[in-house]
Amino acid sequence: MSEHGGSQEFEVLAGLVERVTYHNAENGFCVLRAKARGHRDLVTVVGHAAIISAGEWITASGEWINDRTHGQQFKARFMRTSAPSSIEGIEKYLGSGMIRGIGPVYAKKMVKAFGEQVFDIIEAEPDRLREVTGIGVVRAKRITDAWAEQKVIREIMVFLHSHGVGTARSVRIYKTYGVNAVQVMTENPYRLARDIRGIGFKTADAIAMKLGFEKTAMLRVRAGISYALTEAMDDGHCGLPTEELGPLAVELLEVPRELVQVALDLELAEGSVVADSVGKTACVFLAGLYRAEKVIAERMQGLLNGVLPWTYIDPDRALPWIEQKTGLALAPSQVAAIRLALMSKVLVITGGPGVGKTTIVNAILRILAAKGVDLLLCAPTGRAAKRMTEATGYEAKTIHRLLEVNPKAGGFKRNDANQLDCDLLVVDETSMVDVMLMHALVKAIPDSAALLIVGDIDQLPSVGPGQVLADIIASGSVPVVRLTEVFRQAAQSRIITSAHRINQGIIPDLARPEGDSDFFFVPADDPEAAVERIVELVKTRIPQRFGLDPIRDIQVLCPMNRGGVGARSLNVELQKALNPAGERKVERFGWTFAPGDKVMQIENDYDKEVYNGDIGYIDDVDPDAGELTASFDGRAVTYGFGELDTLVPAYAATIHKSQGSEYPAVVIPVLTQHYAMLQRNLLYTGVTRGKRLVVLVGQRKAVAIAVRNVSGRRRWSKLNEWLNPKGALAV
Repeated sequence: MSEHGGSQEFEVLAGLVERVTYHNAENGFCVLRAKARGHRDLVTVVGHAAIISAGEWITASGEWINDRTHGQQFKARFMRTSAPSSIEGIEKYLGSGMIRGIGPVYAKKMVKAFGEQVFDIIEAEPDRLREVTGIGVVRAKRITDAWAEQKVIREIMVFLHSHGVGTARSVRIYKTYGVNAVQVMTENPYRLARDIRGIGFKTADAIAMKLGFEKTAMLRVRAGISYALTEAMDDGHCGLPTEELGPLAVELLEVPRELVQVALDLELAEGSVVADSVGKTACVFLAGLYRAEKVIAERMQGLLNGVLPWTYIDPDRALPWIEQKTGLALAPSQVAAIRLALMSKVLVITGGPGVGKTTIVNAILRILAAKGVDLLLCAPTGRAAKRMTEATGYEAKTIHRLLEVNPKAGGFKRNDANQLDCDLLVVDETSMVDVMLMHALVKAIPDSAALLIVGDIDQLPSVGPGQVLADIIASGSVPVVRLTEVFRQAAQSRIITSAHRINQGIIPDLARPEGDSDFFFVPADDPEAAVERIVELVKTRIPQRFGLDPIRDIQVLCPMNRGGVGARSLNVELQKALNPAGERKVERFGWTFAPGDKVMQIENDYDKEVYNGDIGYIDDVDPDAGELTASFDGRAVTYGFGELDTLVPAYAATIHKSQGSEYPAVVIPVLTQHYAMLQRNLLYTGVTRGKRLVVLVGQRKAVAIAVRNVSGRRRWSKLNEWLNPKGALAV
């Protein structure tokens, strides 16, 4: 994220810090009252500083904002502090508690004894401090040590600023490396990308270039190997075939192939990347991901080898009891699944919509709860967890909440040393769970517990690396119930029958339906016509015919972000048609945000407790305070304008981003322009997001291409083999 929240010009403010109202030592955030040049009254300055004290001189660049609670404030983007030079400032600085052993009384005495020379005395002639009554050997040493530390911190901040690193990041760098920060950066700025959250290869590379590193520097090329593998992670891979990694690194780094090979050998020798094979293909993995897949397999084996946490339950008595309790007659496939679940330590239940997954899970939960079994339920997204709670009547949490995110230290409070307390853990929507999240989850499950994994194997795999559900099923090492029978009530829905047809490689019925229907195809031969139809459908046709709210109930889902009928341009068109911005609006990062807009969070923010894919609605935009407030599931969340790169309008979203969600109505453009993305599992995932209505807009030919295309890029992962070294099934 850029340190500057937009392209406006920044103002410069200079002055003396009168007092430090607040300072967070963790992230450096501070609120200061300062006597600034050109201002009669004290001003409030908010910004970041590694250390800050009354009496210091600050030079800050930023902008004035009007905070609703605190009034006028100067919001500093960059802030440089320097030791005070006036007698008044020196006394305030020394007496601020900054240096242990000196309070206001000793500050006064020292200034009286040495005047403006006091800092020089501390630095060059520390023995003279003992001329001041009350300062003995111990206190004198404390003063000189503290002074030396302050000086180092100040020099580090000046160094980082001079190389274009903003203050908030500078504090993070200082917090990570302490007094060695300058040394680390001058020796190997690429360590920043590895060690500090929020700093990637590109930022580290920009700093390195400013420091005079050559493109061909071995440090850069070595760091570039991990960068190339991280780029592959964004496509869902845990590793890459060795013969693909070389050319990718050459392209990303613009260096000769020979250099890349030397760097790769060095990285392998050091162990930051690992060489192994997937099947017969030689691959290279990032060490963390490689270990994570291995640990998932080990933990799954540990769970499988444990004893069932409940005493034997007689299915011949339990099944009639549950039928009587629920008033449902269970089908033979459901009976078989429940019987297996009551006897299994680990079980996977997979199948599409309308096949009765929820009925089976509910039956299992009710039977086990009646036997006093401790249950925990979770799903990867907030909306999936909410749906699970509504469907089962038991509280389901997101995996992040279940594992208790630790925003300060990163990672989770629940882990192998502090495991979850349960007899059965149920994970829903497991197709969305990536390797790192599954790794964290399985470490927190005690060996004594049972695990029930529920998901739809035919949906898109997780956005993050790996294909956990597919690998577990393909390994053949865990019992799997694959449900295929669509129940009568569900079979009346054309959404469900169309989804199953797509999944079987049969083109759904695109003819105009007779009478009522929940699935429609609206022809449009080119992008212009498609955009026009989509806007008309969302704005008027669907709301009039089905009584749905155009913003809250209807979701446009696109195969891709780019292009005329991609999520990006459709957002602009739909925003214009459904919620044109008035006076209160803000333009940032290429988008306009205004009250009433539907928005989506696009990265996890553990402090705000909003996660990638969460949808909210803007309540207010306050240009004076520089803040935007949005509601997520009825909870208000505030964003500074500079943080808006984590929000995007969400009238249209990609199908990838919709995983784990359901919407009353879904509109999906399907055109041959999307050729690269037209895949069966993509269309299937999109269609299965709609509850009451699904409308495809586009060309029959494009629908046919998507239904036929099962290629979906192969993901390079090794979990399948770890789970069954003797030869897993091919995915």
